[in-house]
Amino acid sequence: MTGGIASGKSSVSTTLARLGAIIIDGDEVAHRLMEPHQPAWKEIAEAFGSEVLLPDETINRVKLGAIVFDNPQQLLLLDNITHPLIIAQVKDELQRIKTSQPEAVVVLEIPLLYEVHMDKLCEQVWVVWVDRETQIDRLMTRNGYSRNEALKRINAQMPLDEKADRADVVIDNRGTLEETICLATRYFNDILTNH
Repeated sequence: MTGGIASGKSSVSTTLARLGAIIIDGDEVAHRLMEPHQPAWKEIAEAFGSEVLLPDETINRVKLGAIVFDNPQQLLLLDNITHPLIIAQVKDELQRIKTSQPEAVVVLEIPLLYEVHMDKLCEQVWVVWVDRETQIDRLMTRNGYSRNEALKRINAQMPLDEKADRADVVIDNRGTLEETICLATRYFNDILTNH
């Protein structure tokens, strides 16, 4: 499952977990790898310097975000550090689950699924979709970003319309939470029926 920043992936993911799916959250994997003295943390500290570290040695995500979303080369550098590590970790987790729970329905919640070609690991790709203005408004409200800051983050990802065009299933998340839960439940039940 993928989508864009502030498209509502977490709402769908929470619903699928409640229905019995095992969720592998790419953002959570990234956060673990960026904890002090973990592989990504070491490389980020070396590449971006101590100014991106807080006094407790955790990465200052706000400062790092400001650096990378203002400079495409710096974003590429960060992606080149984190993406291979995240992909390897996700593949390891997938293999562990396949071995221990072969019948499980596993959902990879990966914001950059298409960008890092992880769609090749999936039997089906779901995209949680909203129109661009809704995405901008939600991101500004949720994170307190200016419109310009929100746009920088949105523009750093593949457009949601393009992701939706490539998807097997599109969940239109412009409606109410209840409508989104209904759609996700229906599509998940379809998988169980055909699994």
